[in-house]
Amino acid sequence: MTISAEQGAALRKRMPDFFIVGHPKCGTTALWEMLRAHPQIYMPAVKEVRFFAPDLHPRSNVLPSTLEEYASLFDHAEPSQRAGEASPLYLVSHVAASLIADVQPAARIIVILREPASFLRSLHLQWVRSHFETEKDFGKAILLERVRRQGKRIPPSLSSRPQMLFYSEYVRYVEQLRRYHSLFSPEQVLVLIYDDFRRANEGTMRTVLRFLEVDDTTSIAVKEVNTSVRMRSQRLDNMLHAVSVGGSPVARAVKATIKAVAPRRLRRQALSATHHRIVMGKPRPADEDLMRELRVRFKDEVVALSEYLDRDLVTLWGYENVA
Repeated sequence: MTISAEQGAALRKRMPDFFIVGHPKCGTTALWEMLRAHPQIYMPAVKEVRFFAPDLHPRSNVLPSTLEEYASLFDHAEPSQRAGEASPLYLVSHVAASLIADVQPAARIIVILREPASFLRSLHLQWVRSHFETEKDFGKAILLERVRRQGKRIPPSLSSRPQMLFYSEYVRYVEQLRRYHSLFSPEQVLVLIYDDFRRANEGTMRTVLRFLEVDDTTSIAVKEVNTSVRMRSQRLDNMLHAVSVGGSPVARAVKATIKAVAPRRLRRQALSATHHRIVMGKPRPADEDLMRELRVRFKDEVVALSEYLDRDLVTLWGYENVA
């Protein structure tokens, strides 16, 4: 890679020592929360910087757009601390691994993998909640992938990155791991299984701390964040979203009225309360026929991953009787 003078100056600044690269809905937010509470670890308040995944997240005014801006996120890290960041899209990105290796070849990489069918169901719920996905029905959203690969039925919010809705790409686990293993030594890559993280949270965390070479005897507060929810009312959610971020005359008028009568803190609390109590609810039970179809579809991937990691994920994830 040819490095410009500006990039050279940025590289002389602090770069992360480790990266939590994914996947979303696999415990990455909880891991980020717990790690940033460790006194020997520094992580910026911004999660999902996504700087090294330009194929999935175009540069914006909100997130760092230059290497120097990115490096500035770690200006407050102490020399004795391990610096890191968490961007779950780095695992599915086709370029993140090489871009990270270019600027920090000594980086430690943390991956979290989850049983494919349950992972994709949770991911779909998250994408609906984030207004990326417009198809509320999980099965229909999965079937739309073929059409979307042809550039059709793509939500406006993802017009420049439709691949975020190519659900099958997220569970190409072996291909994703090989991208990192081809650039980083085995000692630099830690692959965690979501089931272990949920069942033995504290023990898994101490494994991560030893991997990062920090004190693993520090007290750890177990956290569960970013749990899956379903959308009760797509229409009401769209209305609240439009009022919150929309630029139409109606949205501006509503926001101006609310702003005139309520302080910012109360506005945010009211909007959040409305969203959680009225719009969101617990996920409905999974469609077992659909989940079975997905497990049949992705069994070969689970078998390949078991062989790649030398661990019996076929049995752990209940694929031994999947025909």
